[in-house]
Amino acid sequence: MIIEPLLLAELAVLGLCTGFLAGLLGIGGGMIMVPFLTYMLGSRGVGPDLAVKMAIATSMATIIFTSISSVRAHQKKKAVRWDLVKGLAPGIVLGSLIGSLGIFAFAKGTYLALFFALFVSFSATQMFLDKKPAPSRQVPEFKGLLGAGGLIGLLSGLVGAGGGFISVPFMTWCNVAIHNAVATSAALGFPIALANVAGYIVSGQSIQNLPDYSFGYLWLPALVVIASCSVLMAPLGAATAHKLPVKQLKRVFASVLYLLAAYMLYKGLAD
Repeated sequence: MIIEPLLLAELAVLGLCTGFLAGLLGIGGGMIMVPFLTYMLGSRGVGPDLAVKMAIATSMATIIFTSISSVRAHQKKKAVRWDLVKGLAPGIVLGSLIGSLGIFAFAKGTYLALFFALFVSFSATQMFLDKKPAPSRQVPEFKGLLGAGGLIGLLSGLVGAGGGFISVPFMTWCNVAIHNAVATSAALGFPIALANVAGYIVSGQSIQNLPDYSFGYLWLPALVVIASCSVLMAPLGAATAHKLPVKQLKRVFASVLYLLAAYMLYKGLAD
């Protein structure tokens, strides 16, 4: 597979867009990267099933770098809730490893995609309507955070996303301010990505007919270009997030969730 200039340009634009979204909304941009990378790989002779898995793995790997850049920008605003990061991270690592080392290799994703469409649509509607959580509701204790982190890590790894589509609604449901939830979600992207990528590399070692410049399920040209461009835009997205009013930011995030739900519904019905 030859790395032509047009491919490099396409990957660069993709990286700039996803980096901005990562900083703005606390998401890793995976649900934007995955369909585009699937198309790029498929158009270069990679089979459909392998193309999807490589797109998911490569998307997740870029989040390692995007997360670091985004968190640095949010931390300047003192917006990251490190107590929540410490509480959710152990479950996230465990859930990510279970997903990337086991389920990822066998899952067809049809029912999971349909479930995601329903779950994410519900979360987006709650956020778009600015429905207030019960004032008495608080962040759960250690066991609750462990379970929530495990679910976030597991589901994120199966779709190549940074977990913001679950962690942000979860935190706002627990009366965490939206700006803090977005910033904390960006920080959570790092353990999510690191654990999942380790699993993708290990589980992809036995796969035959991988395209050139692959490392397990990772497609290295896309990883390098997208990561390089996304880290440039993540701080701009983070700065923009802190300039938007809370209600407007919630509606922007809800709109992204609706797009995510539509994509997952399409994938579920198409399979």
